Amino acid sequence: MTPRADADELTEQPRVPLSRRRVLRAAVGLADRDGLGSLTMRRLAQELGVEAMSLYHHVANKDAVFDGLVEVILGEVMAAVEEVEAPSPEKDWQGALRARILAAREVLLRHRWAPRVLESRTTGSPAFIAYMDHVVGLLREGGFSFDLAHRALHVLGSRALGFTQELFRPDGAQTADAEAAAMMERMADRYPNLAGMLADAVHDDPDGTLGFCDDQFEFEFALDLILEGLERRRAAAS
Repeated sequence: MTPRADADELTEQPRVPLSRRRVLRAAVGLADRDGLGSLTMRRLAQELGVEAMSLYHHVANKDAVFDGLVEVILGEVMAAVEEVEAPSPEKDWQGALRARILAAREVLLRHRWAPRVLESRTTGSPAFIAYMDHVVGLLREGGFSFDLAHRALHVLGSRALGFTQELFRPDGAQTADAEAAAMMERMADRYPNLAGMLADAVHDDPDGTLGFCDDQFEFEFALDLILEGLERRRAAAS
């Protein structure tokens, strides 16, 4: 009679082989959960349940992991951009580009650490080049010359990928109303213009605080200004 198999053997699931893709997806998950600073080869190996040395068969070092993060994030961006509902660029290039940029932004809002990586590692990345080629193609379909499309990329900067460096960090700590009033009072003599701006913002939104910036609103406001300005230039050159 054939010996009865052990119950553990029957329920044991086969181990998923380690691969570069699996390593990078684990790195994204770790950064999403614990922040970019948590991403070390040791922590990544623990996340995958392997020895750290096993990782080096798939990623040469930590720099290679960060290069891979760019690939993963931009891959998600391209997928989101391709799926978004938007007008054709021939009919409405502003609407077409705006929808794609906001789709890219949704990806980056899921991975709030991603801008730090993208800012330092996009040069020469095939995924980055492919995305920017897509943007230029859309502008060309919308009637842009190569020269104006070139300038549009400079004006858009990182905003083309859905993020920007903000002068005021909207995700910072919120300041209580009493503290906001005291801060404005201290600032009034030395920095009258900033104090006036902040006082006006609080007056318009009396329940608000010095953390009054709506990150999404400010992003879309600036994006629309850029797109409207580019359209005036495009129309004038036609």
